[in-house]
Amino acid sequence: MVHANREQVERLRETAPTGDFYAPIASSFKADPHRTSGDDVLDYLRTIVRPEESWLDIGGGAGRYALPLALIARQVTVIDPSDGMLSLLDELMAEHNIQNVRAIQGRWPAESADLKANSTLISHVGYDIPEIGAFFNAMEHAATDRCVAVLMDRAPASFASPFWPAIHGEPRAELPGAREFLTLLLARGRLPSVRLFDRPPGTYPGAVEAQEHLRHQLWVEAGSEKDERLREEIERLAIPAEKGIRFVARPVQTAVIEWRP
Repeated sequence: MVHANREQVERLRETAPTGDFYAPIASSFKADPHRTSGDDVLDYLRTIVRPEESWLDIGGGAGRYALPLALIARQVTVIDPSDGMLSLLDELMAEHNIQNVRAIQGRWPAESADLKANSTLISHVGYDIPEIGAFFNAMEHAATDRCVAVLMDRAPASFASPFWPAIHGEPRAELPGAREFLTLLLARGRLPSVRLFDRPPGTYPGAVEAQEHLRHQLWVEAGSEKDERLREEIERLAIPAEKGIRFVARPVQTAVIEWRP
């Protein structure tokens, strides 16, 4: 699934590859570490963190979960390859005076050899990793007590899938999601616990903001013929929402998957 997804992008993309895919959209991942509503997954994670624990957030980016967990845990380490995301993490650490987070720039599992923690966490990481076995092995090796995966039933980028036939002339080759990850765990002899949480569909203030974000997900160049078709499709598919527009009618499900390494 991952290889088919990548092949499709390379064949149809208009934009050139960049060294840091997340840098242009890093600001959209900014979140208040002290938030107390609207994130059921975080509310649950807070109940399983103990003050004496260390956590390792693999692909933790700007610290959406790492920073709130650091307010409870003894130590949190974030490893992520994106300069843009880690720069935002540094800003948020300074803004909220959080000093027990260690940031490491690097890719997992290449940088995993010396890292250990009570719990390892991946949050919306793992959808697009072809060598998932080596990734999984390193995640278990680094954890002494618990592994935790937060994954949507379908990969987050799938919200853009309805646009693919009109923009690129073919259906999107989908990435794996929580169901495939559970299949992997069971095939490897693990018996995880699973909790499901409904997540409200994402919204945009308006069509301009939606088009800016969808260009990124569809690999479309601003001002191109495909970009014009995208504008038309946004008008056709947009669903009025309380604070703008959305493109998904129902809540999406997020799974919190836990198992012992």
